[in-house]
Amino acid sequence: MAAASPPDQLTIVITTFNRSGYLAGLLESVAALDPAPAAVIAVDNASTDATPQVLEAARAGFPVPLTVLRLETNTGGAGGFAAGVQAALDSGAQWLWLMDDDVEVIPDAVAALRKWTGSYDCIHGRRFDETGAPFFWQHRFVPFLGVHLPVRGNVFRDSPVFETNVGCFEGMLISAAQVRRIGLPDARYFINGDDLMYGWLASLDRPVAYVNDFVLRKVRAQKQIDLGIRHLNDSSDLGRFTSMRNRGHTARYLQVHGKYHRYGFALGTFLTAGKELLRLIAVEHKLSGAARLWAGWRGARRILRDPAWSPMPPLASGEPEPSTRKQQV
Repeated sequence: MAAASPPDQLTIVITTFNRSGYLAGLLESVAALDPAPAAVIAVDNASTDATPQVLEAARAGFPVPLTVLRLETNTGGAGGFAAGVQAALDSGAQWLWLMDDDVEVIPDAVAALRKWTGSYDCIHGRRFDETGAPFFWQHRFVPFLGVHLPVRGNVFRDSPVFETNVGCFEGMLISAAQVRRIGLPDARYFINGDDLMYGWLASLDRPVAYVNDFVLRKVRAQKQIDLGIRHLNDSSDLGRFTSMRNRGHTARYLQVHGKYHRYGFALGTFLTAGKELLRLIAVEHKLSGAARLWAGWRGARRILRDPAWSPMPPLASGEPEPSTRKQQV
């Protein structure tokens, strides 16, 4: 593993929308990180609540530079992270730690993640849920179906790292060099599946690591049911729509990389719709959102037929290749 470089290589990128209370708690926890990051970039997705005031108050006494990037319209988590990642690259960041606004960081998280940055370019630490219990996140993306599936058992039984091929913007740590190689997050997803696909693209470049170090706490409680191997949370009409619509974008990425299987993907779409219907009935106790699934499916069909669609391109890079560039945060 390469020798440690100063922590000024790490920038935290936060995307937020109308969750000023959660955002204030997250910023307070970031301010307590030891060692601290070099900088924080907060992307405000055109919030209409007290988010601008929370960010302005935090900037006054924040221990590291806090840059606020306010977007004119709400571009969703995908658009927010695309803008934040670009801003971090422009600022010279070498490592980017991406996180939603409804988590808090654990004080020694930077030191915990630093252990892995000499070996991997895309790293996910573990999370606690809002009750303090370990949050379930151990999946693999199955290109044949175009969906991610849970992995049973203790993935850390024999090793402190589980190599996977999915991503999560609720704590993804990724090197700037890898971002340049795979491109920015795809803002067209808006929400749902953007981070999964970004992790898969990263895994085509180098393995994605899920490591046995707790670095985040989820603080927003959600309605959910226990399915044994995982929990199924509540959603929204927008979430239901994009879960189906974004199947179109995922299919196009699979096509680009020669991994698209028409009938397998159709089965995956059927399973996705079934999961969303189960979510409606068992978690939210209603059926009124089912029409959004149909609308999303029609949207996916339009994306599949769009002759102008193209993947996010790699970015121009002045960085050396991974074998010579590796350094720790």
